[in-house]
Amino acid sequence: MRISLKSTALGLAAFSALAIAAPSAWAGCGTEFSKTPAMFETGKKDGALLIRVANQNSQGGPSIVGLWAVTLTSNGATVDTGYSEWHGDGTEIMNSGGHAAATGNFCLGVWAQVSGNAYHLNHFALAYNPNNWQSPGGGLMAKINLTEDVVLDPKSNRFTGSFHQEGYDPNTGAVIPMFHAVGNIVGQRINP
Repeated sequence: MRISLKSTALGLAAFSALAIAAPSAWAGCGTEFSKTPAMFETGKKDGALLIRVANQNSQGGPSIVGLWAVTLTSNGATVDTGYSEWHGDGTEIMNSGGHAAATGNFCLGVWAQVSGNAYHLNHFALAYNPNNWQSPGGGLMAKINLTEDVVLDPKSNRFTGSFHQEGYDPNTGAVIPMFHAVGNIVGQRINP
């Protein structure tokens, strides 16, 4: 049996055309359970291709995934403000506006949906002495653990809840009272 280069090329071209014309696409990696439906569409400027991912949680309601402007208050005083990005893989990162970069203003967390529109965040930060950052160990003053319990509004534009923060000595693990705070958190979604 003889197969020509021309017929092989035509077959590959037909298969490629069918693959490109598939009716749906999936954004994300991992198991079937973590896939999120996506839609491709032409952009409004310069014919750019946009990928829009559905903004729903695993239970079909609004999702907390996205970028948030957040404010943490305790006894009427602002403890921190900044921008918090909640990722679809259950991780979170915050750029803290209440702390100078030299003292550590980025922190990381992990979150889980506890029910309906309720979420729990377990968040970690490192605090540095700005006058001692070049010393051995980088001047690390404290390891801080911040937990949040928040509820997303039905329109997925705002969340409110409570937070609890403790700071620990990086060498001994002893609680450092100056980092203790308990209060409220408010998040406002930032849209594209």
